[in-house]
Amino acid sequence: MRYYFITFRSVTYAQQGERLLKGSGFRCALQRTPRWMEEQGCGYALRVWASEIEPATTLLAERQIPIRRVYVQKNDGVLEEVAT
Repeated sequence: MRYYFITFRSVTYAQQGERLLKGSGFRCALQRTPRWMEEQGCGYALRVWASEIEPATTLLAERQIPIRRVYVQKNDGVLEEVAT
């Protein structure tokens, strides 16, 4: 299964995003980001299934929960930033 990781500026935004998405029926999980992401100011991320990334980011934007960056986990496990 392919996953996307949505990062936020703060843990508060990440928690708000998790509540919103789960309350709307999305499958997501809040988790710490790898250390190299933390250096860019991204300490927490929501892991979202690939099939749900577009509606999830749209809903977050509609509810004004600011997203920092979005990454996709490639088959080799490497995370690559994608445009939102």
